[in-house]
Amino acid sequence: MRVLITGITGMAGSHLADYLLSTSEDVEIYGTFRWRSRMENVAHLKGKVNLIQCELTDFTNAVKALEISKPDFIFHLAAQSYVLASWSSPTATMLENPRMQINLFEAMLMTGIDCPILVALSSEEYGMVYPNELPITEDNPLRPLSPYAVSKVTQDMMAYQYHKSHGLKTIRTRAFNHEGPRRGHVFVTSNFARQIALIEAGKQEPVLYVGNLDAKRDWSDVRDIVRAYWLAVNRCVPGEVYVIASGQSYSVQEMLDMLILMSDAEVEIRQDPARMRPSDVMLLQGDPSKFKAQTGWKPEIPLQQTLSDLLNHWREEVRGLNGW
Repeated sequence: MRVLITGITGMAGSHLADYLLSTSEDVEIYGTFRWRSRMENVAHLKGKVNLIQCELTDFTNAVKALEISKPDFIFHLAAQSYVLASWSSPTATMLENPRMQINLFEAMLMTGIDCPILVALSSEEYGMVYPNELPITEDNPLRPLSPYAVSKVTQDMMAYQYHKSHGLKTIRTRAFNHEGPRRGHVFVTSNFARQIALIEAGKQEPVLYVGNLDAKRDWSDVRDIVRAYWLAVNRCVPGEVYVIASGQSYSVQEMLDMLILMSDAEVEIRQDPARMRPSDVMLLQGDPSKFKAQTGWKPEIPLQQTLSDLLNHWREEVRGLNGW
């Protein structure tokens, strides 16, 4: 079995590789990375996976990745996924995310590769959600509130169109927030965990900088999400879209409170205007009923364990830092 994971150096990509290696002795994993990728996330996979340096924004690179990997399954996870960065670089986000996907799709058509391809989408597509519209299903309207979210809506519709027009076996998954070890420090809960670890180590003043703490999100553990991705390519219907979520929501404030309780450090909470978005998605809570019925999946890792593992990950990272 040959698997291609685009964006293997990301949190989800690296955990997906871990999961596949732990559950199958007969899997050959290929993963794309860019020169600026976080290679530390896959250092433990050296000798276990095949890494392909690849800029998916270049069509020739997309073809090369497919010709090298000859995959039986594709997981398209590569993206500019930081919402706040999409406000400062809207053009790059709006162009790069759809371009990477269309190059991959066109490369599949050109090379004749006809395998299931999971397209990792986002709950951010729903954007402006009203309380009477909860919980969110696949049928909720899409009202994106950031350039990143618009780029994911574009990917979503493109995956549908290429299935209908060309018969590509696209499986669209709108995963809600997921966290865990190896999460980039720019993302909210990981950023909190990193700041706490730095404060504990005496490498940051005892001030924890935050943005909007009122937004509510539906969080799952990344290790549950990648297990869902594997079930999706094996059991879901090509062309369909699926919500993957825990079904519960917590505010950013609640996530921060849980992390602080896991530390003995005394901290002052201070709002940083630079962390505020021009418009923010205030309320997300998913209904994974369709996905559960199709696959039998359910989340297994408690949120407390996710946050504990995330904080311990940053404690280990901070021990290796020489100052800030």
